[in-house]
Amino acid sequence: MSAEITRPLPDTKAPALRLPTVGGSSFDLAAARPESFSMLVFYRGLHCPICKGYLNDLDGKFSDFEKAGVIPVAISSDPQDRAEKSKTDWGIKNLPIAYNFSVEDGRKWGLYISTAITEQEIPVFVEPGVFLIRPDQTLYAAAIQTMPFARPHFDEVLGAVRYVTKNRYPARGAA
Repeated sequence: MSAEITRPLPDTKAPALRLPTVGGSSFDLAAARPESFSMLVFYRGLHCPICKGYLNDLDGKFSDFEKAGVIPVAISSDPQDRAEKSKTDWGIKNLPIAYNFSVEDGRKWGLYISTAITEQEIPVFVEPGVFLIRPDQTLYAAAIQTMPFARPHFDEVLGAVRYVTKNRYPARGAA
């Protein structure tokens, strides 16, 4: 039997998040000061070739997100050495890569949890999710996956961010 997963609701405070990032710094959601949103992109880890393409796409759009007032960060359950290898081997230049995200914290965020089926995977890891968190640390939007497939496209996310900030579009899904 697996542990219970909870999900933060729109317009409620997101769970605390403070993690080390590749390069010796850290990401602290409470200390982040985005103009519009912090964008948390949870990925499966070094073993996932789909994650490589996904994060490379985001890395290429990093400055566009910054111009839209978004602080993007990629997050995995991988330990430091695997996170460093992801950043280096995948050619990630701008996107901060956070690591050591615990499965217990993943459940607080409502992420799905998987166990390894190949020796390339770490024993237990989180499945993908994309969260937009307002500057006051409340959840604005979330997309959570059970598999590595069918994730939100970053061009669409960027367009949505521009639209919702311009039009003061409210968070949805809390009813």
